[in-house]
Amino acid sequence: MTPRGLAASLAIVLAGTLAAAPPAAASSRPALAWGECADDLPGVPVHPVDVVGCATLRLPVDRAKPRGATFELSVARRPAREPAERVGTLVFGPGGPGDSGVERVRKGDRFSDELLDKFDIVSFDPRGVLRSAAPTCAPDPAVPKPPSPLTSQADLDATVAYNRALWARCRPTSPVFDHADTLSQVYDLDALRRALGEPRLNFHGSSYGTLLGQQYAERFPGRVRAIVLEGVFDHSLDVRSFVRTQASTLQDSFDEFVSWCDRSADCVLHGTDVRATWTEVLARADRDEYRPSTAFDIATLPLGMLNGPNWTRFAQTLERLSEGVAPPPRSLPLTTAVFCADWPAPVRDYREYADLVRVAASAAPDVRYGGGLIALQTCLGWPTPVRNPPHRLQVTGDARLLLLNGLHDPRTGYEWATNVAAQLGRHGRLLTYEGWGHGVYERTPCTIAAVDRYLVDLALPAPGARCPAA
Repeated sequence: MTPRGLAASLAIVLAGTLAAAPPAAASSRPALAWGECADDLPGVPVHPVDVVGCATLRLPVDRAKPRGATFELSVARRPAREPAERVGTLVFGPGGPGDSGVERVRKGDRFSDELLDKFDIVSFDPRGVLRSAAPTCAPDPAVPKPPSPLTSQADLDATVAYNRALWARCRPTSPVFDHADTLSQVYDLDALRRALGEPRLNFHGSSYGTLLGQQYAERFPGRVRAIVLEGVFDHSLDVRSFVRTQASTLQDSFDEFVSWCDRSADCVLHGTDVRATWTEVLARADRDEYRPSTAFDIATLPLGMLNGPNWTRFAQTLERLSEGVAPPPRSLPLTTAVFCADWPAPVRDYREYADLVRVAASAAPDVRYGGGLIALQTCLGWPTPVRNPPHRLQVTGDARLLLLNGLHDPRTGYEWATNVAAQLGRHGRLLTYEGWGHGVYERTPCTIAAVDRYLVDLALPAPGARCPAA
């Protein structure tokens, strides 16, 4: 980007209002005993505590029983590099669900130099994830895994049996398995804020972590200083809308990939009919020509490869598939105890499931399924009602949130971001990145500047602000 273009971009996003909030006194708080982190992250050294420290925070499993069973929340901190310029503590909310905030802080590769200078960067492994009471379990070998997608009532019944058998093996290994929903994490986050001695929360949530930021602002609007929501989840959707929007946003990213191939000589399929090649690959997958990968495995390849987006790699993979080279089997991780407690899967029979498959196929004729059907199948059989059911946001008070989303995001579609912004009303401001991929903060100087000015100075971008694609 030229200096003139950069200046113009910064002018667009920095001409905003101030997100002011009255001060509040810090509550009494438990201590966090910072020490060296465990040497459990390959390729990442154990730093001195004044560079990166780790601690645990003991919290109740069930917020309704504060004197009942407890677990330890694993936390990491990277102190501000310039203490004289320190603004406060910035808590990072990891995505997934299932991502590790502890590992993100230890790697130190998520934030700009300005934020690393002026904030203590803190994050955590959410309850039920890795170091924070994660379940240690595996599927029951006596219960076979059903095919994907399901093709009959027998398949659906087998999926419910498979899921429940897995959960029965997982539940005894984690005290928080039945209390891992995002609303429970909201109270964990507030306890962490108090333990850090911060009267108000500075928070940057990524992907699924945006749901935590939204619900914190809803529950504790008076305790918010600044909340960034990057790659926005919309928790107001019913199951049909969830499946449709997940499929349509992946189709949009696939369309963008095809357009890139059509115009770019860097695409190994340039000059060919990319859609026809993909259609033939899916037909071969339907004929079971890529064993051990299934047709479902092949159809979900765009979900991972368009995240970056890694168009070059996807084109190379598609070329190999067209030549009959089968990819290795892959799994799409999902932390069941978290996700299934936030999103109900109210599918009573195969007829209803097949209707959702048709919804996805209609919204995504090329990519077929989208992430929604994968998540739905993972949660079939989960007890209902769920602990944290979907609902429209109702944020009050003076909280002002910054939303940041790509126009062509294959996982958290732009439709979700605009919908959440509409729910927030005057409490939210959406910054649009006019590019591709999932997660956009570090994409350009424009997106970095917008987020940093908000977190440091509480300056929101102008309404309708946009950052050009890199």
